Amino acid sequence: MTCLGAGCTSKGNPINRIKPLAIFLHVFLGIGALGGGLALMLFPKGMETGLTVDLLKGSPFPNYFVPGLCLFLFLGVLPLVCSVLIGKQSNLTGWTLCGVGAILMIWMLVEIASIGFSVSPPLQPFYLVYAVVMMAFGVRSLLDDLRRR
Repeated sequence: MTCLGAGCTSKGNPINRIKPLAIFLHVFLGIGALGGGLALMLFPKGMETGLTVDLLKGSPFPNYFVPGLCLFLFLGVLPLVCSVLIGKQSNLTGWTLCGVGAILMIWMLVEIASIGFSVSPPLQPFYLVYAVVMMAFGVRSLLDDLRRR
């Protein structure tokens, strides 16, 4: 079938291209954040993770437990739940990409404001770009949804 109309559901439909990518972006982020968040909760003083609580001076946190819990829930569990929702209902793709991307961007900006910017290892730049990519694909998906209506 050739995709010519706004209501086309063939494989050429943009949602069919973005949906697998959206699931991948959510799962990749979620798995990494589960591991990172769990490590911070298990080792809240940071020594075993290569961090020190000195980095938290000036922040409201005495150790890494609460940031680890937030990382685990908001960037670990939430994206994994979103990936399941996307798999079941494509019309959530754009919203979850924008939402999780925005949460990741906020997380990174708060982290940089709290402990400073670092490129060693280059995790902060990577996840800043990752957040922008998620939000860009989310906006694209939402615009595609509007065009199909």
